[in-house]
Amino acid sequence: MRNSVFLEPEPEVNLYDDTGRSLSQAWDRIRVPIIVPILRFALYVCIAMSVMRFIERVYMAIVIGCVKCLGRKRYTKYNLDAIKEDLEQNRNYPMVLVQIPMFNEKEVYKLSIGAACGLSWPSDRLIVQVLDDSTNEVLRALVELECQRWIEKGVNVKYETRNNRNGYKAGALRDGLKKPYVEDCEFVVIFDADYQPEEDFLWRTVPYLLENPELALVQARWKFVNANECLMTRLQEMPLDYHFSVEQEVGSSTCSFFGFNGTAGVWRIQAVSDAGGWKDRTTVEDMDLAVRASVKGWKFIFVGDLSVKNELPSTFKAYRFQQHRWSCGPANLFRKMFKEILLCERVSIWKKFHVIYFFSFVRKIVAHWVTFFFYCIVIPATILVPEVHLPKPIAVYLPATITLLNAASTPRSLHLLVFWILFENVMSLHRSKAAIIGLLEASRVNEWIVTEKLGNALKQKYSIPKVSKRPRSRIAERIHFLELIMGMYMLHCAFYNMIFANDHFFIYLLLQAGAFFIIGLGYIGTIVPT
Repeated sequence: MRNSVFLEPEPEVNLYDDTGRSLSQAWDRIRVPIIVPILRFALYVCIAMSVMRFIERVYMAIVIGCVKCLGRKRYTKYNLDAIKEDLEQNRNYPMVLVQIPMFNEKEVYKLSIGAACGLSWPSDRLIVQVLDDSTNEVLRALVELECQRWIEKGVNVKYETRNNRNGYKAGALRDGLKKPYVEDCEFVVIFDADYQPEEDFLWRTVPYLLENPELALVQARWKFVNANECLMTRLQEMPLDYHFSVEQEVGSSTCSFFGFNGTAGVWRIQAVSDAGGWKDRTTVEDMDLAVRASVKGWKFIFVGDLSVKNELPSTFKAYRFQQHRWSCGPANLFRKMFKEILLCERVSIWKKFHVIYFFSFVRKIVAHWVTFFFYCIVIPATILVPEVHLPKPIAVYLPATITLLNAASTPRSLHLLVFWILFENVMSLHRSKAAIIGLLEASRVNEWIVTEKLGNALKQKYSIPKVSKRPRSRIAERIHFLELIMGMYMLHCAFYNMIFANDHFFIYLLLQAGAFFIIGLGYIGTIVPT
């Protein structure tokens, strides 16, 4: 009988276990000597930026509190009724030019032209200039027809077109001021194509410029006609309300400077010329002109009780492009004008500090960076690297205070505060990227995409009887991979926190990951079927 040989079975090799073990060992080898110092340095930088942001917000809150309690709003010091009465008695009305730049604005061109032509001002002292850069020939014909309709009603409307879009909006405004009939105009009013001023707009703005020859700009605030259209428009309303109620008011009351909003404002043409006119070197030609005029010694005034109706972008695509322009342009302008502002001798040291530090650096650069890098990158990373200690007061109390100060300007939306925080953190991804592009003057630094306005388009579409064919859905346009990648990162940190930590920080991480996924899949804003 043969001897039986029993061989022990070889242990089964699990490729996934080996790979996971190798990755874990590699992570352990680089974590302490490499990752910890880098993360600790990033944490200190972010804490410094967070403190800067906190101090700026507290300063703004103190100043606006004093302004309101003491009644020191600058525009309330003027006696508009007396100025208006003097104008009517002497019949010495200044010549006013109204500029309406537009580009393929098929949904809103009638609204803006009609509102501008309906302004209350002597007809022989008012020129409405429609600057149409539309590339759609049919739309051009419709805009020209609308202008002709108002001309027949006795309004002095000038319809101007160009063969190119050189300089975009700045180029159109610059070319418009070169027309021979503008030579007699003393003031220029600018309305974007979706803005609808009340008929007494000129009576509530021009008298300030007549009373004070040092004033270059009178700026009104915005009123959003579609704020209730969807959750995204409600969330947009909150920071914009803060911008007008606090930032613009504080700048106007303390040093007579703030950023021109590009529309709903009246400029003294002499000041525009003195500042060098419109320039297209950045995507924020309005802020560029305001800074240059301020450096020349001109003053601005913000009229907080005068609002102009306009439309918020209600599609995420339009909003994303708008935020890229609004974040990239200021950072690029900061790079271009820092030295000029610093060496200027015509303005006070305090005004230089306000423009360089508060207005440009903290609000336009630090605010975006600290929101994204601190709250979306560094803080979640400290969960994966427990050797780096995160100070809880800095991580919780400072952002909470900043958030409450921002939200106080829109009390009707306080119940949306959590959604707003999550949404702003997601948008900080695009704003931070755009600010870096602006500072480095990288690709897309001068990218100009007109913000799409829907006007009554959605109402008209919904009134059309339903058809059996389903609308085509452009899935590729709705997927945003950067948001999805950030969502995966947040989700990984949340699971790690749930398993290995004893706190409840994973709740925030799960909510933030959900926000990144929702926006990354395009389920935000108004979805327009094609």
